[in-house]
Parts: sequence; C-alpha cells; structure tokens
Amino acid sequence: MKDRSKPWVMRTYSGHSSATASNELYRSNLAKGQTGLSIAFDLPTQTGYDPDDPAAAGEVGKVGVPVVHLGHMRELFRDLPLSEMNTSMTINSTAAWLWGLYLALADEEGVDLNDLQGTTQNDIVKEYLSRGTYIFAPEPSKRLIADMIAFGIHHAARWNPINVCSYHLQEAGATPAQEIAYALATAIDVLDAVRDSGKVDPALMPEVVGRISFFVNAGVRFIEEVAKMRTFTAMWDEICRTRYRVEDPSLRRFRYGVQVNSLGLTEQQPENNVQRIVFEMLGVTLSADARARAVQLPAWNEALGLPRPWDQQWSLRIQQVLAYESDLLEYPDIFAGSRVMEAIVHDLTTAAQGELDDVLALGGAFNAIDELKSRLVASQSARVARIESGEQIVVGVNRFTETAPSPLTGDETISSIVTVDPAVEQELIEDVRAWRASRDEEAVRAALDELRRVVQSRDVNDNVMVPTIALAKAGGTTGEWANTLRDVFGEYRAPTGVRSGLAGRAADFAGLVARSQAIFEKRGSPPKLLVAKPGLDGHSNGAEQIAVAARDAGFEVIYEGIRLSPEEIVAAARDEDVDVVGLSILSGSHLALVPRVVAGLAAAGVEAQVVVGGIVPDDDALTLREWGVAAVYTPKDYSLGAIMDDLLTLIESSS
Repeated sequence: MKDRSKPWVMRTYSGHSSATASNELYRSNLAKGQTGLSIAFDLPTQTGYDPDDPAAAGEVGKVGVPVVHLGHMRELFRDLPLSEMNTSMTINSTAAWLWGLYLALADEEGVDLNDLQGTTQNDIVKEYLSRGTYIFAPEPSKRLIADMIAFGIHHAARWNPINVCSYHLQEAGATPAQEIAYALATAIDVLDAVRDSGKVDPALMPEVVGRISFFVNAGVRFIEEVAKMRTFTAMWDEICRTRYRVEDPSLRRFRYGVQVNSLGLTEQQPENNVQRIVFEMLGVTLSADARARAVQLPAWNEALGLPRPWDQQWSLRIQQVLAYESDLLEYPDIFAGSRVMEAIVHDLTTAAQGELDDVLALGGAFNAIDELKSRLVASQSARVARIESGEQIVVGVNRFTETAPSPLTGDETISSIVTVDPAVEQELIEDVRAWRASRDEEAVRAALDELRRVVQSRDVNDNVMVPTIALAKAGGTTGEWANTLRDVFGEYRAPTGVRSGLAGRAADFAGLVARSQAIFEKRGSPPKLLVAKPGLDGHSNGAEQIAVAARDAGFEVIYEGIRLSPEEIVAAARDEDVDVVGLSILSGSHLALVPRVVAGLAAAGVEAQVVVGGIVPDDDALTLREWGVAAVYTPKDYSLGAIMDDLLTLIESSS
C-alpha cells in the first residue's frame, strides 16, 4: 500500500446553550473521530456583554456558548486535556479576554502554556467588513492584536494568536482576487504593527510570521478554489521572504484552516447542500502543496436552523470518507505541471496583486475600511443580481425547481432541529450574579484598575494580556473586561457601504421605480423604508442588499448599520416617518426582539408596517404574523425584485 500523507485536523463548528451542554457535545464529537475543537461563542460573549446586560436580552446562548467567567471555561473543557487539544476559538473583539480565560485555566491545571496548541481568530478587519462583532475602532483593536502576538511568542509559542479570516469576505461577496488581497493586506498590517511596537525582538520576527495562520472559504467552483489556494500560498511565501526577510521555508508556509461556503447553502431542496459541501471540500484538499491544515464543514440543514449532533456527524463523516477511503492522500500534488492550473493561478495572482497594491496605497487594510466595505457590497450586489437574472445558476433555486417531496425535510426532521430553551438566558443571569457574589470583590477591582492602567499605557513593557489573565483568575467577567476597554477606547460604528446603482438593475427595476414615483406624486414624498438590525447580530449582508435594492427601486432608505436596540429602531421609525420597518435577524432571536419593536411602534403611535427577514422556521413565522408582522422573508426569498414589489404593495394599500 502506498504511503499516505497525514490527514488534516477535522473539526465541526459548534457550541450552544451553556458550557455544560457544549462540553457534552465536544466530548461526543471527539469520540466520533473529530480531531480538533472549533468553538462557537454566543453574541454577548463575542461583543463583550454579560448575560444580565440589557443589550444581551434575547441573545444568550443562541448562536454559540456563553462564556462569562473562569468557571464557564472550566466547565467548557471539563475532562478535555488542554495540553493535547487543538482548539480553535472563533472570537475577535473579545479575543484577548477569552484567550486570557483559556490561559488562566491552563495555568490553574498546571499545563505549560508553551504546550498549548490552537488559534484565536482575532481578525477584526473582517468584522468591520462583513461579520459585525467588533467593539473598538481600528487602531485600538490593532494594538490588542499586537499585544496578543507579542505575549504569545514569549509565553505560548505554539499558539496562533491570529487567524486572518477571509472566510467572511467571500460570504460578503468578495471575488477570489479580493479575498486574497484583503486577507494578505490585513496580515501585513498586523505584522507591521507587531514589528513597530517594540514589544518583540527583531530577531524573533520570523517566528512571529510563522505563527500567523489563515482561515479561508471554499466555494462550489472548486477548480477556481484550488487556484485561489495555490495563489494564496505563493503570494504569502513571497511576502514573508521579501517584506519580513524570513529565510526558513517552514516559517513561510501558508498555514490555513477552512470552512466551506455557508452562503451557498439553500433552504430550497436542502439535500443539494450535501454535494455542494463535498465539492467545496475538494477545493482545499485536492492540491497537496496548498492543502488545508484543518477543515470544518457546515451541516446540510444550516439554512433551516441549528443543526443536530447527527447532522454534524454527517459532515464529519464526509471528511473521514475522503481522508481514509479515497486515495487522495497517497499522491503528491496532482496539479503540479498543469498548464491549465498554472494559467489560472497566473491570472489570479495578477488580479490579487493589483488589489493588494491598491489597499496598501490606501494606507493598509485598517485605514481602508470604508473603501473596502463599499467594494464588497458592490461585489455582493452584482452576485445577487446574477442569481436573480438567472445568469448564475443555483440548482433548486432559480433552475430545476420542481422536486419530489424530500424525506429529509418532513415535519419530524424539521421539528427536531436544535432550538435553545429560553430558560437558558435566565439561568445564565442567575449564574453570573451568583459568581459575582462569591468572589473577592477587592481583588477584582484591583485587577480592573490594573487593566485600565495598562490599556492607557504606551510603555512597551506593558502588555494587555498580563492584567487580562490576572482579571480572569480574580473572577472578572466578559462584560467587566470589555466595559473597561470601552471606557478607554470608546465604541466604533463601521461604515455600511450602501449606495444605489451597484447591481445595474435599471432595466429590471423600471416598473418598481415608476410605482415609487407614482407614490411620490400622489403624496409629495417617496416610499420610505427603515432597514434595521436589532440585537447583537452583526451579519449584515442581507440587510445591505435589501437597502441597495430598495434605493434602486426608488425608495428613500434609512439604514444606520448593525446592533440597534428596539428602542433606537422605534425612535428612528418615528422621527423619519417611515412607511415600512424591515427587521433583519439571523441570530435566532426574532421571537425575543420583534415583539419589542412592534409594541414600541404601537406605543409611539407609529403606523409603519413591519416585515422581518432571517432564518425563521414556519411556526415562528406564523407567530410573528399573529403579532402583527406583515411579511416574513427567509433565504428562499432570493428575488429582491419580488420583495420590493411586496413592500410597494403594502405602501400602496395603506396610502
């Protein structure tokens, strides 16, 4: 039998409800053959709020596990040997805090920090551009990342303190060239900040470069994805060699993990998602010279709701069949010498280098957030328009839509999708209050004071990780850590990138524009739409595309970005005198947040219609309509023209 290469690390992205429930899930997944953990944190944890903070209402435990204090970190890793784990934590604005808890736990268990292996995602640029779980402005955020890298190279040398994440850029519409360029620009910005900080000896910079890892997306165009990864690999090697003078080839390796594309998963005929996932996995495994070091696959039914353990097992088994049953790992790179692949890589390298040079000329990724956001919204608008027109085929959505009933999506299957018990939130509120009552308050106060001092310090000998770990050990909480930094840094609101005319819909939307003009002529003002994202959900792609399409259809659109409270939405609807309030919620918190908006509008005397968009099960949609919501849109409603037609009909019927 031929020698086989070692398989990649196999993960599933998971975590929900509580540390106890998530620990049980992790141990079960590891028993099934999963070889690494990929932890999903809930939105309050990601955005720096404790469960009893009003901003966290309705969001606790919904899209990941709440981790508020060291007790939760202990429970999350109960019976899991930290020194043997390879742990990936999807955390960004509060990455220093969650890593601090992890390091505090390791120290408590007597584990040498240099034995720890894993990754904190910690890429704040893509949060500004696509995912939305940022807190602080670019420069303070860059400082936190640099401090983590400096601490890691001295004390936890096998840990990857940042995972430059182009995954969400593709989800936000990035072309392959943009995905490559913006990710590499972020890595350059971060490495330059570390080099210039004075906190790392120049002789250690090659080691710093060697700890930079990446997290990418793989779409269904898997030949193009293979070329993208070969391009990424070659360009990163060149940057490391020429910009940072790294001589050791092993430290120049493009080390990346991957989750295949969730954007392309469909609610319609969701069984098609299985083959999509398989083809997307091929894009990051076929080329041995550019193969992923870790792979996590979404579940086939993620467009319907939170997958069950069995659904995640199915995704794990897909990886295992490829790695252990196929002959993939028995051969060297099968694309070596391919004229076709070399030509694709050449063209993609030229395009990506042009994009990268452009970003660097703008002052780097951290300085170019506004421009990059606008470009991504434009790219996504073009993609959506291609699907609407049928130019880009999506099987089961805009072509081959007739289907036999699926046994995978019967009532029993759909009803068994995981839902989070609303009682979890109250349990976590009681938990954190009991935790605060049991700790040494004086020690916590001293740790917070030291954290504040270091955050304000410009001394190269001060590193934010030191007081962060001390606060974790003293019993501090996620909200206390984040609020201390908020007091110093303030909070940031990223640009929306929304403007009209991005998708070239003039001809297709001519009838909609005429109807909008008729409304204007009848009453002296255009139809007015407030697009709003209540709660902590930062995934704004859908809201942005609705805002762009509405402007193209002749609406006046008010859209101020993410993370608005229901009270702020009501005030905006009242002050702007809008016709329709469109709420976008992808976190599963629609039943908690929508009634607060509806009740607030009624109390304020606002007569605007309310529509909701998100991943909303049919039973929940019925409940929302009973509460007075005029329409509910889910991922199956891909035609923005049809949605605009509905909104205009609502306005016309009430005028």
